Amino acid sequence: MTKEDEMLEELKKIRELLTPVPPVPPEKPKNLAKEFLAFIKKFKILGLASAFILGLAVNALILSLAQDIITPIIGIFIPGFDNIADIKLGVFGIGNFIAAIINFIIIAIIIFLIVKGATRIGLD
Repeated sequence: MTKEDEMLEELKKIRELLTPVPPVPPEKPKNLAKEFLAFIKKFKILGLASAFILGLAVNALILSLAQDIITPIIGIFIPGFDNIADIKLGVFGIGNFIAAIINFIIIAIIIFLIVKGATRIGLD
């Protein structure tokens, strides 16, 4: 065997090692129940559902904080109005809109602080 033949053999071995092996496709479940369980595991549906339900509960809590505690405090500083929702501009009742904006800002700030805290302790 000549030096060139040895080099060609060695290059063929290297080519075989560098050729990607096609991935083995995952086995398809045989029935609907197994397919459904595989779907739940793959997309982590239970975690998503838990997060959604918890998000609804946190939303209700923060909305109550904004509407029942913070908005009335702001209303105290507006002369002539006990409740921001009572504010009118001509025929337009803009008080509810202003209250919704305030609620949104409060909710956004609280969610930001929750996410920032969760990231800081490594829950991201």
